[in-house]
Amino acid sequence: MTAVRLSPLDAAWLFTESRATPNHVGGLLQFRLPEDAPRDFLRQLMHEFRHHRDFVAPWNRRLKVAFNKNPIPSWIEDEDIDLEYHVRHAALPWPGGERELGELVGRLHTTPIDLTRPPWECTIIEGLEGHRFALFIKMHHSLIDGVSGMNLLQRAMADSREKSLALPPFWATGFGKPARKERRSSPTPTLANATAAAVQGLTEQARSLPQLASAFGKILKRIGDPRDGLAVPFDAPRSVLNGRVREKRRFATQQLSIARLRAVGAASGCTLNDVVLAVCGGALRRFLLERDALPDKPLTAGIPVSVRPKDDEGTGNAISFIVATLGTDIEDAAERLKVIRSSVQHAKAHVQGLPRQAMQQYTMLLMAPTLITLLTGIGGRPPPMFNITISNVPGPDKPLYFKGAELLSIYPASIVTHGQALNITCESYNGTMNFGFTACHASMPSMQRLAVYAFEAFAELETTLLGEASPAPAPRRVAAKPGKARPKRG
Repeated sequence: MTAVRLSPLDAAWLFTESRATPNHVGGLLQFRLPEDAPRDFLRQLMHEFRHHRDFVAPWNRRLKVAFNKNPIPSWIEDEDIDLEYHVRHAALPWPGGERELGELVGRLHTTPIDLTRPPWECTIIEGLEGHRFALFIKMHHSLIDGVSGMNLLQRAMADSREKSLALPPFWATGFGKPARKERRSSPTPTLANATAAAVQGLTEQARSLPQLASAFGKILKRIGDPRDGLAVPFDAPRSVLNGRVREKRRFATQQLSIARLRAVGAASGCTLNDVVLAVCGGALRRFLLERDALPDKPLTAGIPVSVRPKDDEGTGNAISFIVATLGTDIEDAAERLKVIRSSVQHAKAHVQGLPRQAMQQYTMLLMAPTLITLLTGIGGRPPPMFNITISNVPGPDKPLYFKGAELLSIYPASIVTHGQALNITCESYNGTMNFGFTACHASMPSMQRLAVYAFEAFAELETTLLGEASPAPAPRRVAAKPGKARPKRG
């Protein structure tokens, strides 16, 4: 049985996990039932899921730790997967709306994954109004990230209803052959190989020391002095988002039109991601103002981004991490967007100034203090590196289908940890931007309001920059008086 050693970053997701801070990510997939679906459609789906036993990577991987030989965890293939454990069923009291669905997903996302098994779960959810059902799939972050998750999703579905009818369950269409090639070519997970890899990493870091010293020198000079727009780590204000967290999770959703987001960006000379950050900043400003908890200093966001360093020859992607302001100290929506745009540009330029060989070392060194606080149990007590993580994962721009059912939306559920009580992750799909808000239940009371405020912050941007906001989408059912329309929320 061939083993695959975890990377240092993947292993960190294991070592920093606790009962209150499980490190799994999830996806809420909402589908429209086929027009001709029989009444027992979901019963048939559950039966097929429970009896389909062809597995490919990463769905068949589980952890192995042999402390007497090698303390570094590795992935091995599990040959006895219990589908009654991994595949579950849940039902909302019909007709279930977005709020009820969000409450259920919050409970599902609260429970840690059993790491003695392949670290994933799939829950089929019925009882949704509007001829819909949902799947909530969660996997440990040591096994998957946002980009690879999108690749899995696209492999598991089809671009037409007819093609989707014969599709097997998700775990039969994972990474397939590329993953098996990776397993054959990976070095044996021994202490000697681990030491060799560490030496190689140190050697690369030594070559990059001048560039790294320059990059961190610029950061130190900017602390407390934001005149040039560069937001820096550990210069964030204290807020209710940055203390210790408890076990229970909240989850809410929002969906916006990408065409409308791009129109706002075009009118202001901003990118789509700039507008997303401004929407989040406006929503957080209002949410915290209502609780008399808005810091005078602007909140900052940690943003995973794709950056291309100066020595890049144009192949592949370069992924790093930047810090930018959310402009929560600014009342005017257009001015807030302008400040965010400038901050993001400065942050990207700062990272793009590094050569490729220094990129990984820079990112690891940047994240090291946060990892240390989590490993030592003091997370949430020192000053935060930034106030909130906001991610934007690109997805398919055309509709997808599974078993004849059309995929309507994809909402990510991400990680909450000590010092980071709220995470906002967005995924684009078929012309929409789907926001998933994941939070600590105790730190973020009434978090569903934040999702509503995101819609209203965007409407404010439209009105300010385009003169008139587009009509709100038809609302899905929430707890509202008859005849009173409200924007979609979860």
